[in-house]
This record gives sequence, C-alpha cells and structure tokens, in this order.
Amino acid sequence: MEILQVDAARPDETAIARAAETLRRGGLVAFPTETVYGLGGNALDAAAVEKIFQAKGRPARNPIIVHIGEMNAIPDLAEHWPETAQKLAARFWPGPLTLVVQKNNRIPDVVTAGGPTVALRMPAHPVALALLRHCKLPVAAPSANRSSALSPTRADHVLRSLGDRFDLLLDAGPTPGGLESTVLDMTQTPPRLLRPGLAALADLEAVVGSIEITRQLDGPVEPRRSPGMLNRHYAPNTPLTCVDGDGWPRVCELAGKALRVGWLTFTERDTLPGNVIAVVLPDQADSCATELYAVMHRLDQLGLDCILVDLPPPRPEWLAVRDRLLRACAGADLSGL
Repeated sequence: MEILQVDAARPDETAIARAAETLRRGGLVAFPTETVYGLGGNALDAAAVEKIFQAKGRPARNPIIVHIGEMNAIPDLAEHWPETAQKLAARFWPGPLTLVVQKNNRIPDVVTAGGPTVALRMPAHPVALALLRHCKLPVAAPSANRSSALSPTRADHVLRSLGDRFDLLLDAGPTPGGLESTVLDMTQTPPRLLRPGLAALADLEAVVGSIEITRQLDGPVEPRRSPGMLNRHYAPNTPLTCVDGDGWPRVCELAGKALRVGWLTFTERDTLPGNVIAVVLPDQADSCATELYAVMHRLDQLGLDCILVDLPPPRPEWLAVRDRLLRACAGADLSGL
C-alpha cells in the first residue's frame, strides 16, 4: 500500500496520475472529499467494487455512491435524469449532495445492492475532482473505514480502520466538512430525504420545493437505495450513549462507579472528576459537524469505558449531527456499567 502526500488546494499531477492509473487497473484508492475520506474503485468494474465490500466488511445490501467529475457522465449512468435532479445539480454540484435516480444497465448490480437505482454525486474537494477528471471513470466510493465504524476525516483514521486493505492513499490533510453528503431520492415526487448531511434541507427546498422526511431504520427492507440507512452506523468501538439535554447527572453516576468516561457536551464545567474527559463541542451546527468525527476518533483511542454525548437541539440545522449521533449509539448497551 502506497501513501502519497498531496496539497489539498493544488494536488500534484504526478500523484493524481498514479492514483488514476490504480483505479483504471482495478485497484482501490482512498482519497479526500469535502465530506470524509472515501475508498474508491472503478464503478463499472464489478470485481473492483467487490474489493471495496471485502475491504470494509460491508453488507451486500448496502449500496455505494458513485462519484463523477463531469456532468456529461450522467447519460451513461442514469436511465432517467429528472428535471428536479438537474436543478439541484446545477445549484449544488460540485458539493455534498447525492441524488438517487434510476440506474443505467452499465452500472453493475453490486454497486446498487441489486436495486434499480444509483446514487450519484460530484464532490467539490480539489483532490477528488482532479482524480475523477483524470481517470475519466465513475468511481464507487463509500467512506474509507470498516463497515458501521466512525467515518474518517483524516488519513490516519483511514489507516487505523483499514490497514493495508487497499492500494493507494492520497493524504491531503483533514477534510473540511466532517460529515457525509445529503442524499435525496429523486425517483419520487416530492423528493425524499434518505440521509441528512452537509447540504441543508432549507437550501434544497428553496430550489425544488417540499422534501419528504422519513427515517428508515435497519430492517427487512431490501435493497436499500442509499448508504447511511442502517440503524447502527458511524459508531466508535467504545460504547456510546446519547442524552437529550444535560448529561451531567449521568456523567457523575458513571464516574462514581470508577469508570473512565468521555463526555461530548455543549456546556463548559469548571470542575470535573479525574476520570472524566470532557470535550466542549461548538454550538454552531456546521462547526460541530466539522469536528465531530475527529473528536470521536480521539476519544475512541483513549481506552475509555464509555462515551456519553449531549444531543444538540432538535432544530433543522442540527438534523445531520443528530442523525449521526443517534445511529452511533443505536444498540449500544451501557446498562451493565
């Protein structure tokens, strides 16, 4: 496995060319986007996409987003491209918005979990765009981590999670957005929100009108139309639980049992028990999104007994952050602590 350092704003052409060649020969490349690091393979090569599933330990029912570098790639990938999709792409691409549309038969079934739709996105990160435009391929790329684990926002997160299960890593430093893209299902009217993300719902509705909001949990529905729809996802190894409101009483209870506790909160405390590590998160949703995974990665390396998170308020601007936190704590059992 090879690691190439690249400038986030002006990526080196030699490094990009090397990564593009790796993709063309069926290899896997980890690269930064404006959201998180992705693990990419040629979306038209079923064998390459199978390698992604194997590297991540990803369930076959969980589809993969296909990344493109130019709008002229759409006719080869989408059987139908609605006018509403065109309006959103014209406004938000390149950017953190994924659009689910009817797929063209050129897309292997492994990419879409055997379903009839494909999720398309044009990322805004200069490194991702340079790679896509150089290789001239659609690139299937989920987040570059083991399945259901914390998404990576730094190269070291990728390496810690995946080890040498891929061929090349483009290291451009921290990703600026910190959370995954917003995903909309464009095969229905009105469009349906499949995953909240960095593209704000209010901004999207300003372009296409009302958007249906539903939260699909893990269950028997097959195949899924988008990644990020499993109930438990984006989770650290350390048991994590969420609290609506002030988690201080629960922190004190756990600390009183001599447990080492990590606490993500929005409230500063003058004094803390010696076995509590508190991180005060930004009270602005976009700033919090940028830092969230990095903070969770850091706490996850400390050998803590548990992590407790104060949920942000249930307001529209916090939709994506709350979604990630609720999925991260789903199924975690702290009753024995």
